[in-house]
Amino acid sequence: MNTNLPSTEKRIINLIADIGGTNIRLAQASAITDNSDITDNSDRNGIDITEIETYQCEKFTSLSEVVAHYIEIKSIDDLIINACFAIACPVDTDLISMTNLPWQFSQKELKQALKLNALSFINDYTAIAMAIPLLSDNQKVKIGGGTSVAGKPISVCGPGTGLGVANLVPITVAENKQWHCISGEGGHIDFAPINETEQQVMNFIHGLRKRVSYEQLLSGYGLEQVYQALLFINEGKKITTINDKLLAKEITTKALDGTCSICEKTLTLFCNVLGSFAGNLALIMNSQGGVYIAGGIVPRFIDYLKSSDFRARFETKGRLSSITEQAPTYVITEEQPGLLGAAAFVLQDS
Repeated sequence: MNTNLPSTEKRIINLIADIGGTNIRLAQASAITDNSDITDNSDRNGIDITEIETYQCEKFTSLSEVVAHYIEIKSIDDLIINACFAIACPVDTDLISMTNLPWQFSQKELKQALKLNALSFINDYTAIAMAIPLLSDNQKVKIGGGTSVAGKPISVCGPGTGLGVANLVPITVAENKQWHCISGEGGHIDFAPINETEQQVMNFIHGLRKRVSYEQLLSGYGLEQVYQALLFINEGKKITTINDKLLAKEITTKALDGTCSICEKTLTLFCNVLGSFAGNLALIMNSQGGVYIAGGIVPRFIDYLKSSDFRARFETKGRLSSITEQAPTYVITEEQPGLLGAAAFVLQDS
């Protein structure tokens, strides 16, 4: 980020945002230099996040409008503002078009319109990855064994609307140690079944889709497809009407309260396949810093995940099982990882 500041005595504000299709969260970030500066939002992770506001995107006509509103109500329009916005869409071109909103804008024009000193856009999973080194024990839950090695690669995957994947690698810039995020589309790699039931599930989904990726199982709609597959495999039933269809949230609820055996089998298969996929990430990156599970689905059933074969499937990698046995696995429970990651990004580059 270019942060060549004009000659002025004005205070610098680090403005951060987590922009989704429904809500946008805006806040201000600063590095903690003294424990007396710590607020309830810092959780002693080296960054203080304050002035958090959440807005419904549908109530604004553009991103510029909502950010300008925040700047006005916080009375920071006459200060130097360095901004980092995490957004759930590609950010590698100047023109950004949001997937689930009719918002389209130029990054350069937005910076000028808001009179920002610096502006960076990062993908939402880049933000989540950047947050990981800052997480305290209160913001994550360890699943199984393994020990994190400081300064080693970290991987993250997140079943949600889709299956997000990102990796962190340590780098040194001007003698300063930093984290660099390598993002990609790892959720779309080919699904590899390892037993007969998973093979049958893959065959069923292949009847619906031309290609079966891990995202076809490890996502909200993936849960729904696995349920439909297991319902057919176990009971010979096919869902033909929308009234017969169970949504992902309903499947997890029924699995957790024990009211539906097919839902329980669905959630068990989901956890086990997630273990295999996470273990694949650990092999690809040699993720001795750990593999983290993000997204809105898994934090709802952490105890169920612990009781499943998730960790066994993570570790079982043949001759190279020693790599996955050493790598720890965690579920991220921090409610605002996007804001925390955007804060880490803007402060690292400031």
